[in-house]
Amino acid sequence: MLNLPTDAAIHSIETLLYSISNVLYLPVLLGIAALVLHMLVCFGTFAAEWLERRRGVRILVATAKQEMAATLTAQEGEPGLDARLERVVQRADTSGVRRLDGVRFVVRVGPALGLMGTLIPMGISLAGLAQGNLPKMAESMTTAFTATVVGLACSVSAYVLTLVREHWLRSDLTEIAFAAEALLASHGAKPHLVRAEA
Repeated sequence: MLNLPTDAAIHSIETLLYSISNVLYLPVLLGIAALVLHMLVCFGTFAAEWLERRRGVRILVATAKQEMAATLTAQEGEPGLDARLERVVQRADTSGVRRLDGVRFVVRVGPALGLMGTLIPMGISLAGLAQGNLPKMAESMTTAFTATVVGLACSVSAYVLTLVREHWLRSDLTEIAFAAEALLASHGAKPHLVRAEA
């Protein structure tokens, strides 16, 4: 008899958690679908950048060199040329990393959403099994395994894209740093290593 309040409390908590899980079911499925669309956009962007680089066009490097050329005409009160070039290099670094972040987050979010998309329908499936509703159970299990596959596929694809784009970014930042050093040397300033890392 003493266990009745405890059992009731546990049952209430379990019911609450099950309700929260059911509420999250649709948002998780929508999140996985959005992740797939996001990866399609990332693949399109990647393909466009790959074609540009094949033609010798490196947007980040070209933009940084234009900004460096603009820094040669200093306004009154601005810091020295080396500081202005350093700012250009750091802006290029920030811009490149920001573009990478759009793919990097899928590496972590994909498996998490896939796992949630697996466990929630499995709970619904077990509830259907307890009620003897086998068709509902089969439907939920199909959704569960599909969510896992899609989440992991997005994550693996994003990881591959991230590796390639990180290599491109490091190459671009090295080129930008070299251009900054060359510009400093050509204007009589003492060159110093401008560091920028992806």
